This record gives sequence, C-alpha cells and structure tokens, in this order.
Amino acid sequence: MKHSIFFLTLFLTFQTSAQVLERVSPETLGVDAQRLQLADEIINQSITDGEIPGAVLAVVHRNKMVYLKAFGNKQVYPSTVAMSESTIFDLASVTKPIVGGISAMILVEQGKLRLTDRVSLYIPEFQDNIRVVDLLTHTSGLLSYPPVAQLVEKYGANSADSLIRFVANSPRRFEPRTNVAYSCNNLVVLQRIIEIVSGQNLRDFTQEHIFDVLGMNNTDFAPTGEMLERTAPTIKLGEGEVLRGIVHDPLAQRLLGGISGNAGLFSNADDLAILSVALLNGGAYNGKRILSPQGVKTMITVPQNVAEFGRALGWDVSSTFASNQGDLLSASAFGHTGYTGTSLVIDPELDLAIILLTNRVHPYDTGNIAALRARVANVVASAVVE
Repeated sequence: MKHSIFFLTLFLTFQTSAQVLERVSPETLGVDAQRLQLADEIINQSITDGEIPGAVLAVVHRNKMVYLKAFGNKQVYPSTVAMSESTIFDLASVTKPIVGGISAMILVEQGKLRLTDRVSLYIPEFQDNIRVVDLLTHTSGLLSYPPVAQLVEKYGANSADSLIRFVANSPRRFEPRTNVAYSCNNLVVLQRIIEIVSGQNLRDFTQEHIFDVLGMNNTDFAPTGEMLERTAPTIKLGEGEVLRGIVHDPLAQRLLGGISGNAGLFSNADDLAILSVALLNGGAYNGKRILSPQGVKTMITVPQNVAEFGRALGWDVSSTFASNQGDLLSASAFGHTGYTGTSLVIDPELDLAIILLTNRVHPYDTGNIAALRARVANVVASAVVE
C-alpha cells in the first residue's frame, strides 16, 4: 500500500512538473481533421524525397493541442532511431525571437531598458546611432555574420569580448533604419546588452524569466541527461559520430560556448506549444505571466518607421524570409525559422500556432524544406473552418 501511494505521488509530481497542453480532437474546436491529414502526406513525401529524416508537427488552436504527430526518424546515421513526439531539436535561429525578443521586452517592462536606447549606452565601442530596436528589426546595418574561423584563430574559442569588439568596429552595410539585412550579429550584440542590464548570463535570465515561469521543462541551451537522450542529432562529424546536444551554428558553438542570442536553444513541440499559447494569451499561460498584453503587442508589431521591411521585434511578420507562413494565414501572423529545419508560426487572428520541427541538416546538411514549411502552413490554415 505504501509503495502504491509513493508511486502515485511520484506520478502526480511528474505530471505537475511536466507541463503539456490539453490535447483534444480537432473537430471539437472547429478544425477539419481530414484536411489536417493532408499535412501527413506532404511531410511523408518530404521524407521519401530525402529532404528530411523525420519531423514533428504540432498544431495549437484556442489554447489546446489539436494535432501532434511524429514522422520518420530522428536519426539515420550511424543507426536508425524513430522520431517521437517528445524529440528535442536544435532550434537554430528560432532562438532569436524567443530569447532575444522576449528577453528584451521583459527588461523594457521592468523599466531597465528602452527600445530607443543607443547600443553605445551599454557598449561604448559602438560609436554610431544603432538603437536596441534596430538590432531586433535587423535594420542596424551590422554585417550578417562574423568570420568565425579567423576570430577563433586570433582570439581563441569562447571569446565573447573579442567578438563584440570585432562587430563594433566592423564596417556597416547601411545607415540604421534605411534598409534591412538579416544579421546574427544583431542578436549577439543584444545578448550582451541583456546580460549587462540584467546582471545575468542569457541562459540564467531566460531560464528564470521565461522557461521556469511557463513550465517549459524541455527547453535549455545545453541539454543533458534524459533531455540529451531525446535530442535529435544534426550533422555527421567523424566516422560513426554525429553532433547532438551541441548547437550546430558555428558562431554560437565556437565563439559563445553554445549560449548565444542568435542560436543555441534546444526545445520540443510541447514546450513551443506552451510558449505559443502564452503569446496568444497576451503573455500568460496557466496563471503565470512572462509579459503584459501591451508588451506582447509591441513585440509582434512592425515599427512604423521601418514598416516596409516587415520585421517586428525579433519576430518576422512579412519579410522575404517569412515564406514559412504560407499563403493563407492572416496579416497578423508572426514567426521565425531555423537553419537546422525548425519553424514556428503564430496567428493571433486565427488563434493558431503551427510548429514544424525537423533536423533537415542530419546527417549531411543537404535538405531543403522551404516549400515544405509553406505547404504545411497552407494545409493547417485551411483546416481551421470554424
């Protein structure tokens, strides 16, 4: 009897700590299940064509998980391992809006940061008129990506200070706010500002203010233990070896020790579903709040003075990179993609989130899924009939 009580308590404790959205059938919330299954055909065809080894698709509607399915394999080299719904992925650039956009807005709401603050206020090496908001909208004019190998050779690995100095003193592509150019350097600089203002490193700050608050227990910059075992590998390394649980992006991996504003976050469909619901609900989930409704609204709105470029604060609304939204979502949709094969799209008007996670870079970094993302988004959007 005592053993039964112990295991029941353990089970209930696990259920409480492992936050997941309530799962319901699509029809109960006005989603056409037959239409949704067309996404299965598209994803399975992509696997057959060798574009991806496998995938996880999650669809969130009206605060509930109406579809969650795993396809194919999470690993095909050096052995084959089936994909599961709980598989954890290297999110790559989906890291940018989650840790950059949300963290910046948290500090704005705390009165510790202004979007109009010049970067030079926090990093004196920057002598121009780049502002915090310019980093978030990719209108700063910073170069897209640093020469990682050269910087490692010159300064050594994990040389964040040298990286910041390099970026600060590099040529600009254009004057701030006159154009747009997607840049990983923007989020590296923003990371430094977040850490200076908060007094915490980015991993600790996001854990305390985002992931722990929402119960996102499958999200971290450096998965270990059981979380690492569930992580999908990315590229092949040596014979019989793959990269797993270490960020694929060279900048994040070699210069920032895996904790970077541009890439490095690992997560799964359940946790991204929770985050999506929080953003759809004005910053709160399950009675816990990470942002105010006004903070969320500001973060997902393209600033008027750079409206033509389609970039909100960390999130992509209508830029040329937003093809993952497909053709049928509303004008209020926002999201981001990741190089490794990840995608998150949230549509407030439809109260909908589409989470498509793949490791298209496994094992040879050859898969192309731009069309797959858009086709899946079209199918899911068309399935919302009520």
